[in-house]
Amino acid sequence: MKVKTKSKKVNKAWLNQHVNDTYVLLAKKDGYRARAAYKLKELDETLGLIRPGDCVVDLGSTPGAWSQYARRRLSPQGAAVGELHGTIVALDMLPMEPVEGVHFILGDFREPAVLAQLEQSLLDRGVKAVDVVLSDMAPNLSGIGATDAARITDLVELAVDFAVHHLKPDGSLVVKLFHGGAYDPTVALFRQTFRTVKAVKPKASREKSSETFLVGMGLKKPA
Repeated sequence: MKVKTKSKKVNKAWLNQHVNDTYVLLAKKDGYRARAAYKLKELDETLGLIRPGDCVVDLGSTPGAWSQYARRRLSPQGAAVGELHGTIVALDMLPMEPVEGVHFILGDFREPAVLAQLEQSLLDRGVKAVDVVLSDMAPNLSGIGATDAARITDLVELAVDFAVHHLKPDGSLVVKLFHGGAYDPTVALFRQTFRTVKAVKPKASREKSSETFLVGMGLKKPA
């Protein structure tokens, strides 16, 4: 009974904090599905990642806040609907409510058949190379350090491999990363792969969260 009571108190405290969160309120006001939009917004405004005319691939897209932000960046007037100057292809294991102009693929990025579907979708849209790959993918964490590090590393390595084979030479990759066993090896992988690497914790990330976003810009030429 004590455990349940404590759990209820914790859940109530989290809910209260969430409801009154500045970025949650902003998301409601601006029509975003999640506060995560402001994490990408800060990264984009700081590093100049997304430009009109770009092709953006959004991995781990559900509920769609990053796709929404990218869609507005590719709109001549920053609108949520209407004309779109560019291409956005989103993918997730979980269903996503449609975002106008965004092609969504339901599937597991780790499966070759789903990757092939993503590649075909780009070809169908006349895309030969991608400008920006966004990855907000995160595994279900077990609480076991070594296991979680391996799961995180696996997803990041898949995103990096996709970027290496599909990004333009000056393109960018953004991945979500957590401080822990996977952090240093992932940073090392990014430095091997990209000319410029930035680790950023946006203001919209909760203070207690260990998440960081790693940005790689400009692919290094193979040795």
